[in-house]
Amino acid sequence: MTLSSSILLCMGTRPEIIKMAPVYHALKAANLRPLVLHTGQHREMANPMYEFFGMQPALSLELERRRESLSHLSSLMVDKIGKILEDSAPSAVLVHGDTSSALMAALAAFYQQIPVGHVEAGLRSHCAYDPFPEEKNRELIGRLASWHFAPTAQARANLLREGIAAETIHTVGNTIVDAVHLAGQMDGAKEAAIPELQRDLARLPALLPGRRLMLVTSHRRENLDGPLANIAGAVRDLLLESPDLLVVWPVHANPRVKETVHAVLDELPAEAAERLFLTQPMGYAALMWLLHRAWLVLTDSGGIQEEAAAVHTPILVLRETTERPELIEAGAGRLVGTDRQTIVTAVRELATRPETAAAMRNAINPFGDGHAGQRIAQVLSTNLAPQFPWLSASPVSA
Repeated sequence: MTLSSSILLCMGTRPEIIKMAPVYHALKAANLRPLVLHTGQHREMANPMYEFFGMQPALSLELERRRESLSHLSSLMVDKIGKILEDSAPSAVLVHGDTSSALMAALAAFYQQIPVGHVEAGLRSHCAYDPFPEEKNRELIGRLASWHFAPTAQARANLLREGIAAETIHTVGNTIVDAVHLAGQMDGAKEAAIPELQRDLARLPALLPGRRLMLVTSHRRENLDGPLANIAGAVRDLLLESPDLLVVWPVHANPRVKETVHAVLDELPAEAAERLFLTQPMGYAALMWLLHRAWLVLTDSGGIQEEAAAVHTPILVLRETTERPELIEAGAGRLVGTDRQTIVTAVRELATRPETAAAMRNAINPFGDGHAGQRIAQVLSTNLAPQFPWLSASPVSA
């Protein structure tokens, strides 16, 4: 097989890998020959995700960063990805979401007149600097892409308002729902095979009966330092006032995140400290295990909002704006920001008003039915058939 008869999937962050895994497997099932380019981020977090989902990268980006600026990172990526595309000349490039690597991959492909498909297109917070730089990244990818794979009707409407041609927008659902289903089929999802349950969470199963489990994640750029300290402070307050509360917080690898979280939570009294689990970043099987057992999720992660909705776990969103208003409108989540007292008050309300928490659990998932990957494969199969002459004339089932 030559690379020019392939579809190149660019990904690197943990959420990208999770959400692109169903697309990879759907393309493979449709004989569309997907190849993965790892764009270089957080290899210690990325490699286990690739292994779990059975899609080892065929290509990998090596970035020699000399400073932390976004402009330096972007220039490195567009140059390196451009060289890879020159050498491989794939028939199409797929990018996901809103990372700077996704934007640079789309730009590099555009420069070489390779068509780009944007998975999870059309999300908008309508605030240029929140999230930063993601809001502008996804807007700019929208000007470069040939195919826009929108997860919801709202995302489609956002694209139409920006003048994107209707025939290029395909409302397919969110691939995160596919990923949750796919994870349940993996051998690694078996409880006895989850290493975190033997290591970081070894004490947790015995503590669960009769207690409420709260999963916390926070690492967004706009929440670093002060806002993150507020979130950690709210968790501290809740642990001190609620003896039946258990908290698991997988702490992001970013040193600024680690320092802030541990500075607030390392000196808890012994009884509260016994109910707090500050862990390494979780593998996907462990995350799913936690989400299925959680009473509540506090997060600023877009992916975890969607995953929690897929398993009907209530979510409090630790952000001031959201590009996923469908979650809030469906009643599955609430936007609470990063004020310490506001977070504490919102959690108290759910604890004292079980009917409110029940309504959130029973909300209809707004993110789709778990067949987004197949729909993306169908669109690409139809559009790329002249370049893939071996494709069957029969359509891919959705």
